[in-house]
Amino acid sequence: MKKIISMLLISAFTVLGLVGCAEVSSDKETVNTPTTEISVAETSGVTDEIETSDIKDTVDESSDKKMLVIYFSATGTTKGIAEKIASVTGADLYEIKPKEPYTDEDLNYNDDGSRATKEQNNKDVRPEYEDIELDIENDYSTIFLGYPIWWGEEPRIIDTFVESYNFDGKTIIPFCTSGSSSIEKSSSNISEKTGTGNWLSGNRFSGSATDDEIKNWLTGLELE
Repeated sequence: MKKIISMLLISAFTVLGLVGCAEVSSDKETVNTPTTEISVAETSGVTDEIETSDIKDTVDESSDKKMLVIYFSATGTTKGIAEKIASVTGADLYEIKPKEPYTDEDLNYNDDGSRATKEQNNKDVRPEYEDIELDIENDYSTIFLGYPIWWGEEPRIIDTFVESYNFDGKTIIPFCTSGSSSIEKSSSNISEKTGTGNWLSGNRFSGSATDDEIKNWLTGLELE
């Protein structure tokens, strides 16, 4: 009888021991599970922060490469082309305005005494323009420069403009409006006067140039 009681007690202690081990094991799993979840959440948060930072850096780098379309237009013809280029490229648009606006009499090509005729006959003349409220040297990497052709060349006010800035590290693309004169002579003139910047071949447009003509020209430039 004593043996039977002893065996029953041993069995009871054995069962209690197993139950105790099971509870400890269960407790360990309960503790470990939240720890794992927290670790995943923290890792996810760090990843999101890194990705957001990378995107911001990319956007900031892109914003450093802004385009500008800047032009002089006495009659509005060049203005129309400049607006189309700015629309297609998404560039900023700015007009070079002379301090003394040109009148119809000033632009009378048949009058040897007209203001424009005198200016074009004197390569040293530098007409003044109103202050340009842009930080061209620091804010833009690509500049489209537009102007009409006067007597086969750029207007002298364009000479004033290009001699006023340092275009180091910038790409400049001239464009002009003319009924027949090419852009080659004026483009060569202003690039020599500037002495800085990467000057690409420009293009002449008629006043009636279409959006498709302008788009085809821009596509051929292969700008970055």
